[in-house]
Amino acid sequence: MSVVIIGGNECMVCQYEKICKNYGCKAKVFAKEKGSMRKKVGNPDLMILFTNTVSHKMVNTAVMEAKRNNIRIARTHSSSAAALTDVLEAYCR
Repeated sequence: MSVVIIGGNECMVCQYEKICKNYGCKAKVFAKEKGSMRKKVGNPDLMILFTNTVSHKMVNTAVMEAKRNNIRIARTHSSSAAALTDVLEAYCR
């Protein structure tokens, strides 16, 4: 299963990827918007939005891409490791 994480803390990118790997998921993490995210997202099985640490513009772009490509979206306010684990527990197992 492939996962795209949008938002979160830059210092936790490696931890996010490690948590996803433990659930058998391959993860791309976009902590900040760098260039055109639209081209880099690809076609994942799940998009996780950490709404507290991401700009409104980035959320709108992500949701638009998800709708266009029929990607499931999981939103969580917190960008903690526990919040990511909860989301993956719900969607991956």
